[in-house]
Amino acid sequence: MIGTISNLPNIIVTGTPGVGKTSLSILLTDKLKEKFQTDKFIHVNVGKIILEQKLYTNWNEEFDVPEFDDEKVLEVLEPMIKEGGKILDFHTVDFIPDELIHLIVLLRCNNTVLYDRLSARNYSEKKIRENIECEIMEVTADEVKECWSQDKILELLNEEVDQMEYNIELIIQRISA
Repeated sequence: MIGTISNLPNIIVTGTPGVGKTSLSILLTDKLKEKFQTDKFIHVNVGKIILEQKLYTNWNEEFDVPEFDDEKVLEVLEPMIKEGGKILDFHTVDFIPDELIHLIVLLRCNNTVLYDRLSARNYSEKKIRENIECEIMEVTADEVKECWSQDKILELLNEEVDQMEYNIELIIQRISA
């Protein structure tokens, strides 16, 4: 049960790029603020922080992405996470300490929808193919299941707006229980 403000849960929303992490995280943050009547819930786009604060060691030209430094990212995130109420949005989560996280939301998406979303972002064919292969091979799903206990993981299909709204309700039910 959610108690005082200092006990607000931290939630990670993760999955292959294009599954809807950011969209769901923003809507979830708004719903949590409304439901629990507090502005203490905050969406944290980890990828954006990495770029803005240059928390990467290298730039991967082939896929046009930063190769981030786990320790530098954690150094920035940990003080934030300790406050509680953070909705972290990122495609990889194995470097975040278990004790700081209450729930991992693993979003999944079928490849046709994923392809269309990544194409709309103007990703290169190579980058689209790589991300679709990651979803097919369950790379992010496997990482999550290896790093986190099953009782902390909520795996959800996230392909349509109605599904997203339903997913948000499931997440709220889960953290309220």
